[in-house]
Amino acid sequence: MKLITRGLASLWVMGMLLAPAAAQEPPRSDTLITGARIFNGFDPDLIEGQDVLVRDGMIAEIGPGLSASEGTKVINAAGRTMIPGLTDVHWHMTMAEVPQTTILTGDVYEIAARAVPTAERTLMRGFTTVRDIGGNSFSLKKLIDAGVILGPRMLVAGAPLSQTGGHYDYRLPHEVPADSTLDYWGRTGFFVIGDGVPEVQKRARELFRMGASQIKIAAGGGVASIFDPLDVRQYSREEMEAIVDVAESYNSYVAAHVITDEAVRMAVEAGIKTIEHGMLVGRETLELMKEKGVWLSTQPLLDDEDRMVFPTQESTEKWLVATTGTEKVYPLAKEIGVKIAFGTDAIMDPAMADKQGKFLAKLSRWFTPYEALKMATSDNAELMEMAGPRHPYRKGPLGEISVGAYADLILVDGNPLENLELVADPHENFDLIMKDGVIYKNTLED
Repeated sequence: MKLITRGLASLWVMGMLLAPAAAQEPPRSDTLITGARIFNGFDPDLIEGQDVLVRDGMIAEIGPGLSASEGTKVINAAGRTMIPGLTDVHWHMTMAEVPQTTILTGDVYEIAARAVPTAERTLMRGFTTVRDIGGNSFSLKKLIDAGVILGPRMLVAGAPLSQTGGHYDYRLPHEVPADSTLDYWGRTGFFVIGDGVPEVQKRARELFRMGASQIKIAAGGGVASIFDPLDVRQYSREEMEAIVDVAESYNSYVAAHVITDEAVRMAVEAGIKTIEHGMLVGRETLELMKEKGVWLSTQPLLDDEDRMVFPTQESTEKWLVATTGTEKVYPLAKEIGVKIAFGTDAIMDPAMADKQGKFLAKLSRWFTPYEALKMATSDNAELMEMAGPRHPYRKGPLGEISVGAYADLILVDGNPLENLELVADPHENFDLIMKDGVIYKNTLED
């Protein structure tokens, strides 16, 4: 038998090995949820006394006093609040719970093995859709969509693209200089390095060939990475424009890891459509982002009890610099009217990943509960629609409760429009979690 060495194939094999029949999704049936108070993803006021009929994974009817046909499962919401399934547009399924030592010394099989339970835990926190913005998650998405393993919907970017010495250059010191930029992680499609216009065009096209919904690049220095200072710009404008051109040829877009104002401005001018992080961006650049319709996909990362912990003093110092901007960029972007998305960037820490809902609740420092919930539902869904025909879920809208939308639903014991802290503890406060019409959690009696 020919030895399989490429990352896509190896992750597929691992996914199959790690997917026992017991992990397959529960059977789908018609479900009628009665007596709910609905936050539809758009409107600031709850719609009282509503029933929701779910059929074939979609919302079929909404209204008071709906009747159930024979064989329909009936769930009494008893006045609980129904919200759309939550979304996270800066998630790393293959890195959220993986220690940094695994990236440095492990292999793609360990990463795949760790990602399977991570996917299920993500879903059971009520996050029914994620934009996976870096890592080889193609086979994981495939197996989730097939019902072989449990997890959220995934819009996968695949390997984030970086220059030599950039944020995703995880080669060890003795591996540079090198004859080829394709190190182990490049060959397995986890991180990929490309330099110069022809090479970045090739790498971007490879990612779309693998099934990317969108492309992710490094346009500036990072915190967790070892060899790139925070202040540097990464990729020339010509290289970024070449990647953007490839994405546009696929009717999709490019997201950029970038933090500092100068690097953000260059990325925006090159045609990047989502700024990932951007904590240190200033007013003039935010105004340019608004003018060009560029999203600020930042995260509520602060130097607080939930801070990231790094193995090096250099990364710790970079973290302190970056997070000083968090408190400033949210209110400034809100004042200017920039489109703001919600994501967490939980990475390399199982404890941090488990606080996914807590990070959503932290938005209450700058936003009303309504604004935060809208951001994590219909606003995020709007961002993900920029993937156009590369968006893998086209049967109906995500992030909203409307007839014809995907039946991704949560019943909350309480009103998160009054108390956003309810989403911080989904294990206690989410009584029902449904994705695609399938019930994954139900603490209510029929």
